Amino acid sequence: MRSLYAKEITGFFSSITGYVVVVVFLVLNGLFIWVFPGEMNVLDAGYASLDTLFIIAPWIFLFLIPAITMRSFSEEKKSGNLDLLLTRPISELQIILAKYFAGVTVAAIAILPTLVFYISVILLGNPMGNIDSGGTLGSYLGLFLLAAIYVSIGIFASSLTENTIVAFVLSVLLCFFLYQGFNSVGYLSLTGKTGTFILNLGIDAHFKSMQRGVIDSRDLIYFLSVITLFILFTKTKLRSRNW
Repeated sequence: MRSLYAKEITGFFSSITGYVVVVVFLVLNGLFIWVFPGEMNVLDAGYASLDTLFIIAPWIFLFLIPAITMRSFSEEKKSGNLDLLLTRPISELQIILAKYFAGVTVAAIAILPTLVFYISVILLGNPMGNIDSGGTLGSYLGLFLLAAIYVSIGIFASSLTENTIVAFVLSVLLCFFLYQGFNSVGYLSLTGKTGTFILNLGIDAHFKSMQRGVIDSRDLIYFLSVITLFILFTKTKLRSRNW
């Protein structure tokens, strides 16, 4: 499993894919936070906050992470390498987890440099350090877990088809639905406990909860449950080749 994980990481960064993901993520967030005028610009807003990062980043990841994961299984199936890989002394789950953790690692590498934005806001605050560090760190954890869910969805979408473009589109649609789809249903159609229940099925509700800086076990259970669910979906799809 370790060798496959290392191979996947090397594959990301031996081509342009990994670098594009990291650079595009940083540049787009940097432009919204520091360059583009308006309320999202930290300097124009006049208060020390990284809210813009946590508003924009999930939407950027919505496209970048499917671009990372779209080749995970679709390319292997198309080239015939998947059958060869499955003959090795490694379980299907280990193959899935190696590819999953490689995708999560690339997402984490993209997030890590944004700590420079956090440090910059701390230094620019008046007084210095005038930022809600608890809320910011909670938001970082939430963003990482959101990216981890996107990776699990992308891996699953890639296992459904040999076409990388189809895998990309499916992944984007599934990620979008899980991030915002339940919000639309909950807000537009239902009220009361039923509406709240539907809202809580989506990522956004739990991501916003973590942005308050309070790490609720229910939010962690939600993220881990969705990740596990899509990994199991992927395992089931791989096993279905024998049916």
